[in-house]
Amino acid sequence: MSTESPSLGARLSARGLDGTTLLVLPGVIFVVALFIYPFLYGLWLSFHPKAGPALANYTKFFSDPFLYGTIWTTMKLALPVTLINLLIALPIAFRVRLLRRQRLLTTLLILPITLGTVLVAEGMIFYLGPQGWFNRVLMLAGLISSPVKLVNNYWGVFISLVITGFPFTFLLTLSYVTGIDPSLEQAAATLGANARNRFREVFLPLLLPGLAITFCLSFVQAYSVLPSAVLVGDPSSATRVISIAAYQAATEEYDYAMASAIAMIMGLTQLGVVALVLGLRSLLYRGPVAAAKG
Repeated sequence: MSTESPSLGARLSARGLDGTTLLVLPGVIFVVALFIYPFLYGLWLSFHPKAGPALANYTKFFSDPFLYGTIWTTMKLALPVTLINLLIALPIAFRVRLLRRQRLLTTLLILPITLGTVLVAEGMIFYLGPQGWFNRVLMLAGLISSPVKLVNNYWGVFISLVITGFPFTFLLTLSYVTGIDPSLEQAAATLGANARNRFREVFLPLLLPGLAITFCLSFVQAYSVLPSAVLVGDPSSATRVISIAAYQAATEEYDYAMASAIAMIMGLTQLGVVALVLGLRSLLYRGPVAAAKG
């Protein structure tokens, strides 16, 4: 008695390739077309300079202080901004989780996301510029004799990144804070732990992995700064970040191979900081990411 062999559809389903699985195919194509292919093409292009050996672009970058100095300039902006946003977002998230109108306050806090970098920069120039209301009020009050320079320098970009980066950091932090089971805090309070001890012994170990992820994502966002560094910074000196170097190589020098090399270096430096933070996280805490609500 002969048995019929299973159909092609049955064999594919047995290997997990059914109609439902194929629904992810458009997403895979999208990721490959917009992320993986451009990255691989940029990596290949970086090793094909206009002149010289394959590593000529990388050699040029690390032999020119005007180029490799952009790494430190970008780090000086991205790292402090990320830390400050995280330190501001954490206590606010703890307070918001206890409020009844949490959605309303959350909406107000994330409003800067809807403004965009260009609009935030324009508002800063209008309010914090030499002729803005901030300096005018201080001068009328006799607190200063000349305008305080808060734009077109390091601090202009710093303030802009804090304004535009805080909502993103806050939303991530709030999701981790509200994900902790309230009964854990209640149990610690029943055992006599005060607010400081409850935070140190209960919340912090559970939040630490999530805060590390939040730091990494916020850092990557701040590290890719470009509009703020041009609009409210000093793109030729104090805020000449690495993205500006890549932009100038591509649009002013028409050296796409060099621009690709700078982009690869930019990605590697970001990856180095992310790997360091995640490595420290694994050393400090090896438990679950967060406690779910019961």
